[in-house]
Amino acid sequence: MPRLPSLTESFGGSGRALRVALAAAVGFYPAAYLMDRPVVALYALFTPIAFGVLSPLPGSSRDRAGSILRAAPAAAALIALGTALAVTTWAAAVGMLLVALALTFGAACTPRLASVVPGLQLCYILACFPPYAPETLPERLLGLLLGATALLLGELLLFPPPRRPSYAERVADALDLAAQAAGLLLRAESVDGAAADRLRTTGRELRFSRQPHGCRPTGAGRTDRALAQAGSAARRLLDQLAALGGLPPAPADTASQTLLHGIAVTCSDTAGVLRGGRSVRGAEFLEEMTARFLDERAEEPESRGDPPYALLRRRSTLLTVAASAVTVRTAADLATGGDREVPGLPHEQFWYARVPAVRLWFVRVRGNLTPRSVVFQNAVRTALGLALARLVAGSLDLSHGFWVLLSVLTLARTTAVGTWSAVRSAAAGTLVGAVVAGALIIGAGDATGVYAGLLVPMMVIAFSVGPVGGPGWAQGLFTLVVSTAFAQIAPVTWRLEEARLVDVLTGSGIGLVCGLLAWPAGARTEMRRSVAALLRASAPVVRDTADAVTGRRAEPHGDAAERPTAGSLGPALHRLRIAEAAYAQFRTEVSPRSDEDGPDWLAALNYGSRVLTGAYWLPPAQGAPDLSPDARRWVETAGREVAAAAVRAADLPSHGVAFGIAPLSPAVRSATSPGARSLLVDLEVWLDALAGELATATGAGRPASAEATNRQER
Repeated sequence: MPRLPSLTESFGGSGRALRVALAAAVGFYPAAYLMDRPVVALYALFTPIAFGVLSPLPGSSRDRAGSILRAAPAAAALIALGTALAVTTWAAAVGMLLVALALTFGAACTPRLASVVPGLQLCYILACFPPYAPETLPERLLGLLLGATALLLGELLLFPPPRRPSYAERVADALDLAAQAAGLLLRAESVDGAAADRLRTTGRELRFSRQPHGCRPTGAGRTDRALAQAGSAARRLLDQLAALGGLPPAPADTASQTLLHGIAVTCSDTAGVLRGGRSVRGAEFLEEMTARFLDERAEEPESRGDPPYALLRRRSTLLTVAASAVTVRTAADLATGGDREVPGLPHEQFWYARVPAVRLWFVRVRGNLTPRSVVFQNAVRTALGLALARLVAGSLDLSHGFWVLLSVLTLARTTAVGTWSAVRSAAAGTLVGAVVAGALIIGAGDATGVYAGLLVPMMVIAFSVGPVGGPGWAQGLFTLVVSTAFAQIAPVTWRLEEARLVDVLTGSGIGLVCGLLAWPAGARTEMRRSVAALLRASAPVVRDTADAVTGRRAEPHGDAAERPTAGSLGPALHRLRIAEAAYAQFRTEVSPRSDEDGPDWLAALNYGSRVLTGAYWLPPAQGAPDLSPDARRWVETAGREVAAAAVRAADLPSHGVAFGIAPLSPAVRSATSPGARSLLVDLEVWLDALAGELATATGAGRPASAEATNRQER
């Protein structure tokens, strides 16, 4: 058994445990003792457990109550389906396969569904086991109604937890900080190291891996896509402001000062919009200021001479800040119900703005229909495990066979190592729990009053300690809960604990076999594959963007607003989404070895995001400028060097990929017009940043540990 959780850990979730225990008792006791309906009592007991413990619903009390209300019809349908398919073992197993596959895969489209999937699966599991008794369906649905109603009222009335800020509010707080930083840059033109660290830290806190499950805007609809894009743009904005604060000041650059003021105003205004307020200025405010900044930069009088190179780079960095601010402002409008054509902005960046919701779901499902998607892998692994468990339990005629499936559902992990760790702990916990419960049954005999008095306290302890104590405590305490409950429904002996132990061990074995056979490494192997695919897919985007600066890239035909991306952007965006999903799962998995000497996956994702951002914003809207042959040659060479480095980096060499593009020479800068010169510096800043991200992602220049050196020598 693992260590006993501390009192702080155990009772941190006591409010939820009390709500679930009381909701289960409100339905269970009247059904068992007043109505004498054991079927009603069973479903009234397990419904709060399904949606209160097995599916820990996120959000406020009202959000959780809404989730229960929306899940109840689906739960009723699954109970009816399971009742009908319980006629044969094969029918129930095939139904289990399809239900688990549909629910697990469908959870990728909406976080609301993801939070209730385990509870919905349990509803089907309970109903699909013998005896085949379709005449009891009304009683089963009545139990569901009693349990769901009691849990819903408990969520609204009992022990409301402190409210957590939504993701939109977190983005709004980050934008307030960005507005303050922009104001500081207006006054001092630089930020100190502590302020820059705060900007970067706040940006990292917006990552989905730092948000509670169910509170992440990962849905396929327009609102979630826009909110996710707003968060990504806000992270990028904070990093860019920190970088801008470290550049040499330019006190006489009034155009930059004006644009920086517009950025501060836009950030503050967007924060208010995300909190539900009204916009003080239109969304086009910063777009127009950015356009004026570009015009002023391009029309700088030749008589003033060439501006300093440091000033050109500072202006280019400021332009990236403005692009991020425009992106987050537009995405915030879309996330809060705005319905506009986003004129003047890259169509590919906001491709979802005018796409119907049904097609957005289709795009999400189609994008994950590949063995390289961790969403697909998890859905297949879970569905096969549950279907096999149902087949084995039915074929062997195991008593209380639904415990086999419940074990698979609660103990299966995304890696074989994680599953084995959970199985070992659960087996020990179940054994201890079975011994204690067996002793209780032998000692109490048929005294149902003893079991009735112990049920609620046992549920409170189990639902408080189990979630934080790990599989061992969860399975051991849950064994006591089901023993005290079943002893009140029908006469039991100590052999109930024997059946419980056999069922848990059987389910654990099935889960372990599926974990070994179906993608046993989890997201670790997929992380390497998806990042390699992302780096290869990004190479054509870099080349096409460089070609667009020189005017060589042909514009795609058709309405870009009606499809996700155009040209080479589509594969790159798809690979980035696959890699991001793999990284999100990778962060949750226990690694058998250290990754300190491996690639920096987060830097690889940042590289992919930066590639797409540059592809959206760098190509000049008014057409490519006239460039000298030397300038064209530099653009083509630099673009191809970065693209070639990305292809080399896709192999993830142990020594990394370190390189630098040739700087834009003073002769080339002097031989071009102000507008073309500024565009070339924009491209140089972007390519330099990509080179740095590639070096970080592949670990170039990082000293190898002794273990890594020994591996290379062997």
